[in-house]
Amino acid sequence: MLIDTHCHIHEADYPLSIDQTIQHAHDSGVDQFLCVGTSIDSSRRAVAFAAEHPEAFATIGVHPHDTKDGWQELTTIIDKSVVAIGEIGLDYYYNHSPRDIQIKALEWQIDLALKNNLPIVFHVRDAFDDFWPIFDSFTGIKGELHSFTDNAVKLEEGLKRGLYVGVNGISTFTKDDAQKAVFASIPLDRLLLETDAPFLTPAPHRGTPNEPAFVRYIAEYHARLRNISVEEVAQATTANAHSLFSL
Repeated sequence: MLIDTHCHIHEADYPLSIDQTIQHAHDSGVDQFLCVGTSIDSSRRAVAFAAEHPEAFATIGVHPHDTKDGWQELTTIIDKSVVAIGEIGLDYYYNHSPRDIQIKALEWQIDLALKNNLPIVFHVRDAFDDFWPIFDSFTGIKGELHSFTDNAVKLEEGLKRGLYVGVNGISTFTKDDAQKAVFASIPLDRLLLETDAPFLTPAPHRGTPNEPAFVRYIAEYHARLRNISVEEVAQATTANAHSLFSL
């Protein structure tokens, strides 16, 4: 069994048929997936989608891009069906929201996660210098670095803080040898697989909308990278997902 730990198929603009998407996932051995909220409305949709589809689990959070529009309404959405807070974090690559607002939202949402004993899905881009001091000001955080593509130093910083590391289609098509080496160095007991569907479609399906079924191609790539079987990757990453998200 495989788990897609990060997708956005619950969104209103997801371009594929939901029934077909779920069937494709089952046909590929992907039996569970996490629908990840990125705003208040997106988080509400994730919870509603998960309530209607037993394969799906919901996370709620406000992405750093959307923090300018507020985040406090998350307290009206959170319930026992929510398996994580996220995706939350800092993104200084685009700066769609002011940095001080991003920081306030991140701190508030970390506190929300800790109060509800939930893990956190972190999105951090070009912002680790600010992120680590904020992270270290809290105790007891459980979570993952979503869509990790950074260097070996950042990976080690995350691992020593007990974080899991999410990898997606980027790992299947990057041409950067240093990045490939970083992907290969992620400990198997800390690895999570994700699609970020409909974005970041892995090889060999680049140019088409992504879907949870394609997490199998990511698993196959990381099996080749480590010279182990796909079954070993599936077993380890499924166990990791179950452990972190209490699935």
